[in-house]
Amino acid sequence: MFEHDQMIRGETTLPALLRKHATGRGGQVALREKVQGVWRASTWADYYRRARRVALGMVKLGLERGDRVIIAGENTPEWFYTDLGAQMIGVQVVGVYPTNPWPEIQYIGRHCQAVLAVTGDQEQTDKVLDAMANGEGLPHLKHVFCIDMKGLRRYAPGRPHAFAHLIELGDQLAAEDVGAEAWLDAQIDLLRPDDINVLVYTSGTTGPPKGAMLTHRNLAYGTYAYMSARNILDKHYESVCYLPLCHLAERSYATVQHLISGGCINFAESIDTVATNIREIAPTFFLGVPRIWEKLQQGFDFRMKDSGRVQQWLYRIGMKRGRAISDRRAEHGRLVRWSDKLEFGFWYLLLFRNMQRHMGLNRTHTRMCGGASVSPETLKFFDAIGLPVAQGYGLTESGGVCFVQVPGRPFIYGSCGPGMEGVEWKIADDGEVLVRSPGVFKGYLFDDQATAAVLGPDGWLASGDIVERRGDDEVAVVDRKKAIIITSGGKNISPSEIENALKDSPYIREAIVVGEGRKFLGGLIQIDFDSVGRWASDRDLQYTTFKSLVQLDEVRELIQGIVDEVNTKFARVENIRKFVLLEKELDHDDGELTATQKVRRGLINQKFARELELIYGAA
Repeated sequence: MFEHDQMIRGETTLPALLRKHATGRGGQVALREKVQGVWRASTWADYYRRARRVALGMVKLGLERGDRVIIAGENTPEWFYTDLGAQMIGVQVVGVYPTNPWPEIQYIGRHCQAVLAVTGDQEQTDKVLDAMANGEGLPHLKHVFCIDMKGLRRYAPGRPHAFAHLIELGDQLAAEDVGAEAWLDAQIDLLRPDDINVLVYTSGTTGPPKGAMLTHRNLAYGTYAYMSARNILDKHYESVCYLPLCHLAERSYATVQHLISGGCINFAESIDTVATNIREIAPTFFLGVPRIWEKLQQGFDFRMKDSGRVQQWLYRIGMKRGRAISDRRAEHGRLVRWSDKLEFGFWYLLLFRNMQRHMGLNRTHTRMCGGASVSPETLKFFDAIGLPVAQGYGLTESGGVCFVQVPGRPFIYGSCGPGMEGVEWKIADDGEVLVRSPGVFKGYLFDDQATAAVLGPDGWLASGDIVERRGDDEVAVVDRKKAIIITSGGKNISPSEIENALKDSPYIREAIVVGEGRKFLGGLIQIDFDSVGRWASDRDLQYTTFKSLVQLDEVRELIQGIVDEVNTKFARVENIRKFVLLEKELDHDDGELTATQKVRRGLINQKFARELELIYGAA
């Protein structure tokens, strides 16, 4: 009980957790990476030793407590070694999305005054070097190390150094100074739970990114409280690491949960091989953003359409019965009828077991959807086949998740569950949820004004999200406070609910509801190129590019039918009266999406002026 209470309060540091596992289970596998088709394992002792070598390498270069390093690259064991090695000596870590163009890297690097950068490959190195060479440059950045040096042989010496050289520097210091290892142990002991260890830059949907300062306590508390709420503290943890580690969701469910559980992390080869890697690994814990869950569902639907008539018939009947059983399970939080248990067992043996194995999720005890809300239809699909997916709610500034759906209680679709242990919350008069917990961040780096705008002196964090109470103690997110549309008639409308209903269709990839200050709502819709392309090919419709596909009259009619159907689910004032099909896919590089693939709503009028004119006419 003491250790539980201590962890709930976040009374630890991440390097201390790493040292604990290296001491207690040093020979057990901690990390696995696929190299040239073969999975290679590293133990907890390996993990700890390499992180220490990185820490001493940074010391050899002159880094001191409070300095900052940036990591720009895909998920690899070296990401972990850099992350924990830096934290051992009190250096703060700033993750950068691999999709960030060099101007964004320059902004983040300049703002946090990073002195060292670790890059994943040539592409990420080029962006860092461009950020250093252009405009105002990166005046504080002194060192660049690259993990994969392929293609960099002809670059100027030291720009970059190989990551292996950083390790060698650590070895040199240990050889030169017999007290270096003991000194490093003392540094780990000196760390305090309230020390800032990670900076996470917000996605910047409505303005420049802000550097949220998070502490060991914030991260350890939030993740431990989540694991406690989900009853998985004593369950085997094996996960696939594939979402960007600079995002707090993957940081919490991969790095921190890994450190708390003592399980095993498997690094996906790439985002394109995730489905294959999941089947190879069969994880016990899986985190997916809404698009991953939607793709898994759609992929199986398309697979069944290509199968024989008997298989299609069994699939339709099985899913229909599974949905009925799922509805009753949601009502009680578990199956209470013996007839339901027996029938589900029958369909599990006949159909659902193979579906779970095909997805690679047959061993999972916990499945989580993070990053944004997911369609209820998608959740019902997975629950029907025996793979319920839990949702939660949190934000970077709350140290990650603070509400989560828990097993054993009635399941409310659209709800984020009750507040976790240690979370206080209340709903303001305008519907905004305020939270207070050990997970709430320290503030924004070099921005006292922005900090004061969201963090009161009494510790209450203004989330910026409008919520509704569900049941006795659960909440459901309505929308971002800044995203609420007020029409010319004064009606307040939440666009995300309508957008999510549109995206329930496999043919719609993205939907943006517009109408601020207008007489009616309009829609900017991006089709799903793969799904609509398959639909068009089945009808012998000719197209060559995304734009030519969008311009087909039949495609316009297809989307019109979906819009009409969605409109029936909402009040007339919430109906989309006119829409435009976007002729290109929204892209981060073009400034239309953030690094987390969220639409930059603050730039809608600028980016989509032509489309808005088609909907509303010239201003």
